[in-house]
Amino acid sequence: MKKKLILVFSLLYCVSIFSQENTNNFTLQEAIDYALEHNRTAKNAGRDIEAAKKQKWETISTGLPQINGSIDYQNFLQQQVTVIPSDFSDPNSELVPVIFGTTQNVNASATLSQLIFDGTYIVGLQSAKVFLEISKNAKIKTDLEVRKAVINAYGNVLLIEESINILEKNKVTLQKNLDDITKIYENGLEEEESVEQLKITLSGVKSNLNNTIRLKKVAYQMLNITLGTDINSNTVLTDNLEILTNQNIDLQLLNKTFTVDNTIDYQIAENDKVSKELLLKLEQSRALPSLSAFVSGGYLSFSNDFDFLNSDQEYFGYGLFGVSMQIPIFGSGQKNARTQRARINLEKSIDDLTETEQRIKLEVAAAKSDYQFTIEDYNNKKENLNLAERIEKKNQTKFFEGIASSFDLRQAQTQLYSSQQEFLQAMLNVINKKAELETVLNTINN
Repeated sequence: MKKKLILVFSLLYCVSIFSQENTNNFTLQEAIDYALEHNRTAKNAGRDIEAAKKQKWETISTGLPQINGSIDYQNFLQQQVTVIPSDFSDPNSELVPVIFGTTQNVNASATLSQLIFDGTYIVGLQSAKVFLEISKNAKIKTDLEVRKAVINAYGNVLLIEESINILEKNKVTLQKNLDDITKIYENGLEEEESVEQLKITLSGVKSNLNNTIRLKKVAYQMLNITLGTDINSNTVLTDNLEILTNQNIDLQLLNKTFTVDNTIDYQIAENDKVSKELLLKLEQSRALPSLSAFVSGGYLSFSNDFDFLNSDQEYFGYGLFGVSMQIPIFGSGQKNARTQRARINLEKSIDDLTETEQRIKLEVAAAKSDYQFTIEDYNNKKENLNLAERIEKKNQTKFFEGIASSFDLRQAQTQLYSSQQEFLQAMLNVINKKAELETVLNTINN
């Protein structure tokens, strides 16, 4: 029996250790750091940067020396016949059919080529650099959005956890009130309506509690997806909603000056304009000649039988050096049309950049206004909650003393419950609106 107990406790201990190892505990900042490393969208944005680096090198390598080799084997199943005059001194002599060459031959060669000048290659190098910058911009933008998504998801979980705690406390209080008033009613000292009013209020609180408990699982799953973990991972949040709210009240952020050029959206639009400029240069460069050089060499061998692998088989070497120049002369207006189209797209990107600049200024002004309002609203909702608690407490005392009606008590309770939820939402709004402002400003305060 003793051995069985030791085995059971050992198994329970192992299960406990395993459970702890699979539990992720996060403060908000830890959750953000974890998501920036494990969120699937963030990881793919990082891969895009690596892909852009490879593409840049791919573009560079096209202008570096290229060596290609080939081995060709030919076996004439039926050789071609050529006719020659039987007497070369007499043009009218009889023609005689002859066959030149052997039935089989092998040609092994290698060619070294080098691009000397090509306008499209120069523009391609510049475009590859810009493409890499665009990928880096996209990574920064993605990280900012992931950070904001984590803050929203983290805050939603805290909101639901706090809502459950408050609803459970309200449920306990209401149940006690209902039990007390029921006893008073049974003694004939209270009307039945008072009991019914409390039952209605309690029923509403229970319904909200059950719904909030169901939403809790969804909120955690949403957070896990944002973090980049399995949807059903055991995640524990260690921050408190009200403390987190106070930490996110930063009035200095409202007065912080910003430069539009430093925002990521502006940088993305600016790089888009640069890319359109390069596309225009690319089309213009197509009118320039391109120059390349090559060196080629190899060996040829001929035979009527396949004996090319014999050590005594004779091979004949050859070598060649050449320069090639491609000169565009006439394209029926195609190049001009492509150039004009590229110029139109550049003009559009210039207007898009101006539009982006104006939009960012508007978004910053709106985000600052929203953030300031949420701080003011938080303080207002906090004061309203204190008032609602005092009013409900007074009406509860009056009700049991027979001074206030059950309707007055229910109204005070409904007002309290509404104030509780509004206060929780006000705290969440402070956190989320600050995240929105920091995202627009491209500013992250850890």
